[in-house]
Order: sequence, then structure tokens, then C-alpha cells
Amino acid sequence: MLTACAAISLFAPATQAQIQTHPAIVELFTSQGCSSCPPADDLMAQLSRERRDVIVLSLPVDIWDYNGWKDTLARPEFTLRQKHYAQSRGDHQVYTPQVVIDGQWHGVGSDRPQVMSLVEEAASLRNSQPAPFAMREHNGMVVVELGESSADLGRGAGVWLMRVVKSRVISVGRGENKGREITYTNIVRSIVRMGHWTGAPVRFEMPLPEARADEADGYVVVVQKSWGDALGPILASGKGGQL
Repeated sequence: MLTACAAISLFAPATQAQIQTHPAIVELFTSQGCSSCPPADDLMAQLSRERRDVIVLSLPVDIWDYNGWKDTLARPEFTLRQKHYAQSRGDHQVYTPQVVIDGQWHGVGSDRPQVMSLVEEAASLRNSQPAPFAMREHNGMVVVELGESSADLGRGAGVWLMRVVKSRVISVGRGENKGREITYTNIVRSIVRMGHWTGAPVRFEMPLPEARADEADGYVVVVQKSWGDALGPILASGKGGQL
């Protein structure tokens, strides 16, 4: 059950400690059937350990399931999300391993210099267009509060909660990675909508058991410009649970 109401507790008045500038969101679209993906999976584990200003998310896709091995973590909605990104950018580039940084820039997920360059590029824009965002757990609820925006949000931004498993090791039995054990980091298991932000102060809530469904260890909340199937920039984010 989701609820929304006017946001007042964290933003009237607000303190600097309560308003968060979101970490970079690095979404890796990966597949157990892709022989080029394990180095990208390893890089995501390294970034998760090394960078407190980065939230890594692994989204396994099913585009290689025809090639002798069905990805055991893939979800069709993740494949669709990757395609929506490509359509929104207008370049229609869908491949694995592919990273998407803050919903805007994409690159090869195993190329560390390129990934980190994109993270820094995203940071410069993110800091110039901050979304007043705070997130906490209170009385058994995940509470997300957004203040008044000084930027043009267009048609607004969706507020999404991603249920995340911190780590999982998969033994691949067939296909290009036959015989390999691959470790995945921060695997998204499902994505649910908390609400929509139009730029006015607002508060959204979700019960913790619902946020931690699908055997999730924790969750990541993203505020992302969106309209229909189009996915725009991620404006704010936070994480909770054991991530």
C-alpha cells in the first residue's frame, strides 16, 4: 500500500544533513549468456566496494536466452527498460554489457575508464540541477520526501522503488559461459512505482515488508523524469536496507 501527502517534516524547515544529493546510479544490463559480461559484473562489484558516491544496479536481461542458456535472474521488464532507454536517447543501441549512468549516458560496462568518465560527467549536471530529496525508515515505512523544485520538470518525474538482492553467485551450465561461476552485485528483482513528482512538495510511503519483498536485502529509490515509455534523467536517489 502506497500513500502520498504534502511533504513537511524534512523540508519545513530542512537541515543540510537531511537533504541528500543523490549518488550516481549505474545500471548494468548484463546476461549469463554473454561471454563479454563477466568482466563487467566484476567491475560492478569493485565499484560497489570502492565508491560511496555510486549505487550499482545489475539488471539481467533475456536477450541471449536463445543461445543455449536461459538467464536465471533475467526479467522481461529489464529488457524492456533497456530498450526504452535506447528509444528515449534516439540511438537505439541495445547491447550487453551496457551501463546507463543516471538515465542519460551509456557505455560498455566492462570499460572502467569509460564508466568512471561517465560517472563524473553525470555528477556535474546532477549538482547543477538538484532535486530536494530525503529518504528514511520510520514506523515500519519507507518514507520518501521531495521538496519544491527550482528546475523545469516538464511532465514530471516518477518515483520508483527497486527491490535489490545484494549478491548472488550463479553457476552457468550451458552457453557461452558454460562452466563459469559468476558473482552478481545488487541484483534488481523488481521495480514498483511509489508515485509521481510534479515539482511541488510531496511525501510518499511504502510499508517496509513491501519494500523488502522478492527476497530483497534492501531497496533503491530513484526519482526519474519519465513520460509514457520514455525514460529521462535520474534526478535523485537513495538506498536502504542491507545495501
